[in-house]
Amino acid sequence: MSSPSLLQRLTLVAVLVLAGCSTKKEPQAPVRQPADVKAQIQKLLPAQVSNKAGWADDIYTSFRTQQIDPSASNLCSVIAVAAQESNFSAEAAVSGLPKIAWGEIDRRAAKVHVPAFVVRTALMIKSSNGESYAARLDKVRSEKELSAIFDDFIDMVPMGQKLFGNLNPIHTGGPMQVSIDFAEAHAEGYPWPVDGSIRREVFTRHGGMYFGIMHLLGYPADYSQPLYRFADFNAGWYASRNAAFQAAVARATGMKLALDGDLILYGSEKAGSTELAVRTLAKRIDMSNSEIRDDLEKGEKADFSDSDLWKQVFTLADKMAGRRVPREMLPGIKLESPKITRNLTTAWFAQRVDSRYQQCMSRR
Repeated sequence: MSSPSLLQRLTLVAVLVLAGCSTKKEPQAPVRQPADVKAQIQKLLPAQVSNKAGWADDIYTSFRTQQIDPSASNLCSVIAVAAQESNFSAEAAVSGLPKIAWGEIDRRAAKVHVPAFVVRTALMIKSSNGESYAARLDKVRSEKELSAIFDDFIDMVPMGQKLFGNLNPIHTGGPMQVSIDFAEAHAEGYPWPVDGSIRREVFTRHGGMYFGIMHLLGYPADYSQPLYRFADFNAGWYASRNAAFQAAVARATGMKLALDGDLILYGSEKAGSTELAVRTLAKRIDMSNSEIRDDLEKGEKADFSDSDLWKQVFTLADKMAGRRVPREMLPGIKLESPKITRNLTTAWFAQRVDSRYQQCMSRR
């Protein structure tokens, strides 16, 4: 056998060099130690927060168990929401809460046709702590206290069952004001012992932060900036993305739509305004009403933006606008709550949180 030529030997050397380059591993970022992450959290927290070590422990545990990257941006997003919602108080006082509580009781009583004086008489009996329910309501300061009073009232008094059944009218709570329904639906994997119920856990510092963090960061969203997650936190997952879709539908159809992020009438088979508007495009996008409905039902999931409906509506909107129209937009929703006395919107909330986020990022 003849020996390899110089050209063959050079070719072999080149192949080996390239093979070595192709298998070379990229350097990986070092794994951050828990103590380092907790120290960073304490540094990012606002100066006025008390017991920073306790808050840092709970935030770190929530990130770790949910496998969320504790980047400065993610940490500051959480810190900004908690600062806006409660100023880092697990049991923040609510101004005028006794009046709100009595108003809710009177509203429920009227709904089930129970005279107000009958309700007031029932609330004069002693509750589980020895005080009358009326006395406890008159001095209630926090949603945690109010939720406990309603739970006690529902369990102990026949009138409570008639007025409220098993529906405690306190729907949000804790330092991030997370929805109790959301927490109860996402309780699997909760890393702390449950004290009686998930509802009660929401009103603790660790429980409120855990479920608040999940609601804020526990879903994939390809937003250009955290501002839109802040809006979603207030209006629901993907509300900012869906509002942009509604704006695209309005542009393509010339029909005026509420940009609220609700693509269908959830819980109903009836077509809402957005669905009816999209149906007018059916021939242009070559989709049946049932196909349109199927895609719209993905509105609370990440893959809606990969659907045929999304792509075709935006193709039409881009063409009509002569440019690429936004794929994200602050929803136009007015905030409604007995606790809100001003004309506030989801956009206002998102922008307020974003200003706190920027302050937090500057503390790096």
